[in-house]
Amino acid sequence: MSDYIEVTIIVEGRTEQNFVRSVLAPYLGLQNIFLYPALLDKPGKKGGDVRFARAVNDIGKFLKQRADTFISLMVDYCGIGADWPGLDAAKNLSTPFARSQAINKATQSAVSARFATLRADCRFIPYVSMYEFEALLFSDAEKLAQLLTVNPKRITDILAVCKEPENINDSTQTAPSRRLAALCGRYKKTTTGISIAKAIGIDCMREKCPLFNQWLINIEQLKGGCHGAT
Repeated sequence: MSDYIEVTIIVEGRTEQNFVRSVLAPYLGLQNIFLYPALLDKPGKKGGDVRFARAVNDIGKFLKQRADTFISLMVDYCGIGADWPGLDAAKNLSTPFARSQAINKATQSAVSARFATLRADCRFIPYVSMYEFEALLFSDAEKLAQLLTVNPKRITDILAVCKEPENINDSTQTAPSRRLAALCGRYKKTTTGISIAKAIGIDCMREKCPLFNQWLINIEQLKGGCHGAT
């Protein structure tokens, strides 16, 4: 068994691609886990069209390329299509944790059944985050406020209502990115957001965001190998 692994992370947009490449890959690289972000593919579209039919084609494409690599998926629950496995059941659950468990389990089952001969059951790790990438940036209220040059109370007030970063709600006006734009007019997802993520760091995000942390644990456990993958 190799002392390193390679994981392709299929992402829905440029922000997530930059996050994986610039923040997450260096972090996991210290454990000899090498990440390669790949944009969800469709001619003329780069994010925002997150149907399962589209995602599963990319998952299969990467599973077929090499039998000794792993595949993960980072997409936003609020942006996935109506065809997504487990979506209807997840909508009836009351907490982000329960919705996450249901939809990730259904996604894993659907992909594993479709690509059983490619060992998708142990080579594929789904991560349907409950809300936007920006939710992670609320992991450190003080640092976020400092980098946005706003009063820290404006950040802590949001967390006081939502309780934790991964529970920040998702309406058109109160989604994490909308909140940050309202706090700071110069906020840009692909630049400001990534700079803030670097400053906050993955360890802090893991401490405050249990769903994100569990995804990384699942990726770290891939180093144990996949029986049958060669």
